[in-house]
Amino acid sequence: MTGWHSLRVRPAGDRETVAAALFAAGSQGLHEDGDALVTHFPPETDLEAVRTAVRDADAGATIEMSETPDVDWSEAWKHGVGAQELGDLAVVPPWLAEGRDPATTVVIDPGMAFGTGEHQTTRCVVRLMQPIIRPGDSVADLGAGSAVLAIAAAKLGAARVIAIEMDPDAIENAEENVARNGVADRVSVVEGDAGVLLPLVAPVRVVLANILSSVLIELLPAIRAALAPRGQAILSGILYEERDHMLAVLDEDWQVEDEAREGQWWSVAVVRR
Repeated sequence: MTGWHSLRVRPAGDRETVAAALFAAGSQGLHEDGDALVTHFPPETDLEAVRTAVRDADAGATIEMSETPDVDWSEAWKHGVGAQELGDLAVVPPWLAEGRDPATTVVIDPGMAFGTGEHQTTRCVVRLMQPIIRPGDSVADLGAGSAVLAIAAAKLGAARVIAIEMDPDAIENAEENVARNGVADRVSVVEGDAGVLLPLVAPVRVVLANILSSVLIELLPAIRAALAPRGQAILSGILYEERDHMLAVLDEDWQVEDEAREGQWWSVAVVRR
């Protein structure tokens, strides 16, 4: 029998959509490496079907395939996933959570869905939110994915967090992660469109939005309307080359308070004027 198949996929668009397509095609676990999603498939996998699934999800994605030794990657891939130390918080997989302080540890199973804390956009948001989230805050997390940011907000003291996610396949995973972290009394996972749901959960003091920049721009009026006076937002999923354009878009209604960059990705914390 041939070895397992290793795939390295670089999405051109929405990473969560590509990750969901990989899991639906039979991925035995996925982790992020820079701008790539790395995954493994059993030897009997129809690779052309996987390639088609990825292309259907993201026509611009690049795919690198290689054969690896005949190892059970459904377990072995875990060795490539580590703890993400992000300021006062850490994002860790379940097998590395033992002995850590639950109050400052966000436990996410990376074998289940996109959003493990490894990607630069997630890391930037977790860093930016730490001086912003206050005890008792109300927070909306748009495009919640695995709910990593919503859980982090609760760990920082937020009293009410609404995690909004459009992908029905991600909802169950997000709810499991919320329960795993013991914050189900403060974090609610809601399925639907952020533009529709934001007015229903308003007002909130903080909005977290780690989504495509084009979607961010469309949502800015709804985000501003949902925020309490002097409310704050953290925007991510923006390429650094888009920074000047985004700053110009923000100039009239928002004041920039902080920004962060990792690799090609840029994130910004803003306050409603």
